[in-house]
Amino acid sequence: MIESCFHKSARHTTHYLAAGPKDGPLMIFVHGWPELSISWRHQLPVFAGLGFRAVAPDMRGYGQSSIYRTHDAYAQREVVRDMLNLLDGLGRERAIWVGHDWGSPTVWILARLYPERSRAVASLCVPPFTLEQGLDHVLRYVDRNVYPGDTFPYGQWDYMKFYEENFARATEVFDADPLKTAKVLFRKGSADSVGQPSGTSMVRCNGGWFGPADVAPDFPRDDDVVSETDLASYAEALKRNSFFGPDSYYMNHLANTEFTKTAADRLTLPVLFLHARFDAVCETMISSLASPMRERCSDLVERVIDSGHWMAQEKPEEVNAALADWLMHRVPGVWRDLLPPNRGYAP
Repeated sequence: MIESCFHKSARHTTHYLAAGPKDGPLMIFVHGWPELSISWRHQLPVFAGLGFRAVAPDMRGYGQSSIYRTHDAYAQREVVRDMLNLLDGLGRERAIWVGHDWGSPTVWILARLYPERSRAVASLCVPPFTLEQGLDHVLRYVDRNVYPGDTFPYGQWDYMKFYEENFARATEVFDADPLKTAKVLFRKGSADSVGQPSGTSMVRCNGGWFGPADVAPDFPRDDDVVSETDLASYAEALKRNSFFGPDSYYMNHLANTEFTKTAADRLTLPVLFLHARFDAVCETMISSLASPMRERCSDLVERVIDSGHWMAQEKPEEVNAALADWLMHRVPGVWRDLLPPNRGYAP
């Protein structure tokens, strides 16, 4: 059974979904843009069934968590503090953190700044030592064979610069019809995208995510990623809250760069990274985007999933299998903690 819960404090309210025994090893699943806690709907019951306490928060600006109307409220300094407060509210010292998209910088910062609060860390699509250190930092890993500098100065990250230059325009177009926006965004990956420039590399040139249009085009829903019910949940939350908060995560690159300056330059915790083979934006198969983690993670496991960016929703069985295998073989003691006490087995 998945419960809807709240952690409330004077500074922030976090809504979260939770499943599994309350004393089970804690896993916290951190979503990204423009998602919700339900993005982990395929993971929560599986890991709860294995005996974990599986928790997925609505991040600030999303769902039923607190929303704010200033860009700086969405800096990683604040987001990470939310997660530490949630961890305290759950009465735990440590968690196994799993992130995706903007949730990945959050879990990487947690692991690098607060290793004592992290038992292990996993990420889908976004590797460590990249986006959490800001846009300027990540540009060095753009594949210039695909994105020549004179044509694509920001590579596939061009859309991030569009937010900085045209925030109001980007947000008002998304807000014009959140249901259509969500239908365009939540789509499976394609092998045809490999080695080709991503559409996100042309947002500034085209004058917007959807060119000069004032609203997203009306694409059919991609049933391989979201059901009608899932899509309605995303659209309702985005309509109620606006895209202002989700889009503001892109307005804090300089603040995030400053925040990570004192973070450890190595990770010694167990780390799992799941590559999305057909993710044209967070492309890690050909470019050097994944190279920093190979140099700076002492206990790294990599797996490749044949999916696009929305991996946890497009290929949940593969994601769950990779996570479970990693937990069993590489996270010390976690499977022992799942065994019932006083089980009476012979040693």
